Amino acid sequence: MSNKKSIILAGGFIGVLGGLLVVFGNPANMGICVACFIRDIAGAVGLHRAAVVQNIRPEIIGFILGAFLIARSTGEFKVKGGSSPITRFVIAMFVMIGALVFLGCPLRMVLRLAGGDWNAIAGIIGFALGVLAGSQLLKKGFTLGRNYKINQINGYILPIIAVVLLIFRIVRPSFIIFSEKGPGANYAFWAVALAAGIIVGVLAQRSRICMAGGIRDLYLIKDSHLITGFISIFVFAFIVNLIFGNFNPGFAGQPAAHSQWLWNLLGMFLTGLGSVMLGGCPLRQTILAGEGNTDSAVAFVGYLVGAAISHNFGLAGSGSGVSINGRIAVIIGIVTLFIIAYSSIQFNKKAA
Repeated sequence: MSNKKSIILAGGFIGVLGGLLVVFGNPANMGICVACFIRDIAGAVGLHRAAVVQNIRPEIIGFILGAFLIARSTGEFKVKGGSSPITRFVIAMFVMIGALVFLGCPLRMVLRLAGGDWNAIAGIIGFALGVLAGSQLLKKGFTLGRNYKINQINGYILPIIAVVLLIFRIVRPSFIIFSEKGPGANYAFWAVALAAGIIVGVLAQRSRICMAGGIRDLYLIKDSHLITGFISIFVFAFIVNLIFGNFNPGFAGQPAAHSQWLWNLLGMFLTGLGSVMLGGCPLRQTILAGEGNTDSAVAFVGYLVGAAISHNFGLAGSGSGVSINGRIAVIIGIVTLFIIAYSSIQFNKKAA
């Protein structure tokens, strides 16, 4: 099977699972969302106190473990790191802040569109513009530097944490917080969610699927390989939504969404820009973390902290829109990432 057919098949499976997980109990138009589910985990372990978004999501655990297991079995588990870790952490925080202003990661953005949420269109435009801006920075010489082979134990830490979180999800100890209402209280049975997550983890690791990478490659090297995976996700999720009556087109009244198009656009611009600077969207970074890349593990922790900041400081969007705090945070994030990029470009010019 050609690589193009493989990524279309992988995208198809992910799209089907994204649609089916809603049928099995996940929130509407949120069968899979890396940003939202990391946000829920942050709440479950007490990093924020937004009562409606607290849950240990087995899908995220599955992404990490699926990528870890398949990378181990294929010899692709390579432990490396040391590429500007603190800068990556900061960029990842702002990627999450932008995603939660929009209310979804790039994957959920596509799934929202497949469910008929036309507000996702502004998000897609903003994300694409952010990726194009990031791609221009790459052309001008932006880089966070190379990484290095490091002690193997570093690559096992995040998968071990994922296993501990899975135990907490099953046992539900009193110190873990679970929402009693709202999106956090809507979920598929843990074994179903875990199995779906593992499948996505395996498929994403093998196919290297990444929406930021897809738009970047299409722009920089005219390669449509990666973007076809996300087109496939949309098509198959759309079909599943039609079959189960979950396609509800419109702008108003969409689940876990708002209609402030400018902030949908700018939130995802920030997410797209930061994703290119990190080297991949939140899904891709989570998969890379599972296969031993500790720089991506640092990004994952940045997402977790960014989610906590978003809800502790009232930055995240809601059905009623985006707060002043959230708007200011997006602007600060965009400016900060451009400053980081400018500094990197100047440093690399002097070092050349």
